[in-house]
Amino acid sequence: MNIGIDGNEANIKNRVGVNVYAFKLLHELKIINEKRSKPNNLIVYLKEKPLYDLPKETKNFKYKIISGSGLWIITKLTPYLLKNPDHVDVLFSPSHYTCPILTIPRVCSIMDLGYLENSGQFEKKVFWQLKYWTAISVFISKGVLTISEASKKDIVRHYPQALKKITVTHLSHDLNKNDFKVSPKDVRRIRNRYSIVDDYILYLGTLKPSKNIEGIIKAYFQVISNNSNLNTKLVIAGKKGWLYEGLFKLVDELNIKDRVIFTDFIPEEDKMALRKGAKVFVLASFWEGFGIDALSSMAIGVPVIASNVGSLPEVLGDAALIVDPNNIDSIAESMEKVLNMDKNEYNYLIKKGLTQANKFSWEKCAKETLDVLEKVTN
Repeated sequence: MNIGIDGNEANIKNRVGVNVYAFKLLHELKIINEKRSKPNNLIVYLKEKPLYDLPKETKNFKYKIISGSGLWIITKLTPYLLKNPDHVDVLFSPSHYTCPILTIPRVCSIMDLGYLENSGQFEKKVFWQLKYWTAISVFISKGVLTISEASKKDIVRHYPQALKKITVTHLSHDLNKNDFKVSPKDVRRIRNRYSIVDDYILYLGTLKPSKNIEGIIKAYFQVISNNSNLNTKLVIAGKKGWLYEGLFKLVDELNIKDRVIFTDFIPEEDKMALRKGAKVFVLASFWEGFGIDALSSMAIGVPVIASNVGSLPEVLGDAALIVDPNNIDSIAESMEKVLNMDKNEYNYLIKKGLTQANKFSWEKCAKETLDVLEKVTN
């Protein structure tokens, strides 16, 4: 069988969210496919040459470059696959966006529908594209993948016709084998690079309203106001997304510029050491499709505070401190609880996080994805 894959979400240098999903999945799909006695042919469509860290080509794994920009899926990929010179049997789009008109079956991945409840947190163009193209993708696809039971329930509520064709394929953390061996030397190197002298609370992710970073800052301000001797800093790491300007203004208004460190984008090679050095990781989002950054923090031995929304309770279980993202007191109390834990209590929380993180794997995600791709062609 010939499986076409839109690989553009993976072919991005600074990967977050869906880019990490597509990148990890490509690697695992290649591995498990080539272990089979009769492997499929995987053809990955890109609009630019593959980056150095994408899987290398083999007999059963090839790249096809179709140059273009703008609405590439509509203007380039769709016309190409209508002709179908590669004899593709199914197209997999690891994102909300798939080709609107094709004669072959399509499978798409829907991360979550949080934007429908929080339209004001998106630029208008992004919101309308997500809303309508997602609806089209769900309607025309023969198979729909999503990344948590919470997201599945939400998708079926909005699109009842998806019930019989939707499959949950849980993601995993974003650690590689070497990431588990972060040394104290690496942690010191990262501290020096970003001028972090004291212990720190960490947020790592894109700076955008849905992540409730404003709530994290306000909760942190409450913690240090109640604990005058506390030297712990707040590190906000990640690239600027949209509607982020108010974060810097808030830090100025609270007069805590000397206590909050904005790192801007963090390269992959720095992420694990930055995580490992944190006292606690906080993800107080208003919604999450999965929560890779929170699970990755658990996997490397860092306690996690997370919201009680979306998939986070499902993914993190009782291994995280769960908070109400709309309640600043709730976030602040959990921060204080972790910072004031004795060594035994703190280590017990770490142990629970490690156990929870081990329940997930990209290999399992890829196997389940490949099963769906083979099923829809029959």
